[in-house]
Amino acid sequence: MTTFEGIVEGPGEARLDVYVAETLGLLTRSQLKARLLAATVNGKPAKPSRILREGDLLSLSWEEEPPAGLEPEDIPLAVLYEDERVVVVDKAQGMVTHPAQGNWSGTLANALAGRSSAGGGAGDGGSGAEVRRPDRAGIVHRLDKDTSGLLIAAKDAEAQEFLSAQFRDRRVLKEYLAISSRPLPAPAGRVEGRMGRDPRDRKRFAPVESGGKIAVTDWKVLERLGPYALVALRPRTGRTHQLRVHMKALGCPILGDPLYGRRDPRFPEATLMLHARRLRILLPGRSEPSTFTAEVPERFRIVLAALRTEFGEPNTVSG
Repeated sequence: MTTFEGIVEGPGEARLDVYVAETLGLLTRSQLKARLLAATVNGKPAKPSRILREGDLLSLSWEEEPPAGLEPEDIPLAVLYEDERVVVVDKAQGMVTHPAQGNWSGTLANALAGRSSAGGGAGDGGSGAEVRRPDRAGIVHRLDKDTSGLLIAAKDAEAQEFLSAQFRDRRVLKEYLAISSRPLPAPAGRVEGRMGRDPRDRKRFAPVESGGKIAVTDWKVLERLGPYALVALRPRTGRTHQLRVHMKALGCPILGDPLYGRRDPRFPEATLMLHARRLRILLPGRSEPSTFTAEVPERFRIVLAALRTEFGEPNTVSG
C-alpha cells in the first residue's frame, strides 16, 4: 500500500481525482479509480469527485501496481472435476483467489496457471479453433481468503466468457454452509437491500440506505444447536463479503469471522465457518446444468461434533 498526505495548493477549485492526476501526478484518473483504497479531506472520507479547495488536508492510500503477468506456481489443488474446457476445485481455507496487494504469489490463480503450464489437463479448448488463453487464469468468480469450497475456472477465453455470462445473468446456483454464533430469528428467510463500503472502515462492507449495490441472500436453518445454528445460504447476487454482512445484519455473525463477528468463548480459535458447498452451472458443450458438491471440511466437523455432544443431535446435514 502507498500513502500520501499533504496540503492542497494552488488557486481555485479542482476535483480530487483531477488534482491527484494533473497537479500531483501520483496516478492517472483511471489508475486512481482502480486502485484507490481510501481518501479523506480534512479527516473525512471523500470520493474522487470531491471538490478540493486551497488549504484542504488531503490523505490518500492506494494499492501498489501489480507485477506484469501471472507467475505459474506448482501448488497442489483439490480438483473435483476437469475436462478440456473447465476445472472445478475445492479451494482450501487460507488460499487467496487472485493476486492482489500483499498476496502476489501462492494464490489459486497462480496454482491454475502452473497447472496449465505443466500440462495438467490444459486441453486444446475443444472447439477446433485457435486457443486464446483466458484472463486471470480463467477464474470467473471468487471466494474470500478465509472461505473454503467450490470454484470453477475456464481453460480458454471462449469458455471463460460462457461461464462468466451465467454469473452475470444470475443463472448459477451457489449454496454455502455456515455456522452462526447466535440463533436465527426464523427457520428460513431472505435478506435483501443495498450494500456498500463501510464509511468507518474501508476493509468492511455494510448495509446502506443509498448508493452501493443490491444484495440478496436466501437462508435456511439446517440444525439448531443450542445458541448456534448450521445454516444453508444461497446468494442471489455476488457482492464482496455479502454472506458475512447479511449474517451480521440478521444479528447472527458467522462463527470465526474476524471482520464481522466476535471471538467466541466456546471456540476461541475458530476460523471463518463459511464453505461453498454446492455449485450448479451449465458447462460448455452441455445441454443440462451440472451440479458439483464439496465435502464438509474438517473444521466444520470438529465444531459440529462438539456442539452435538453438548446440545444433542436433533438432525443431520441434509443434501
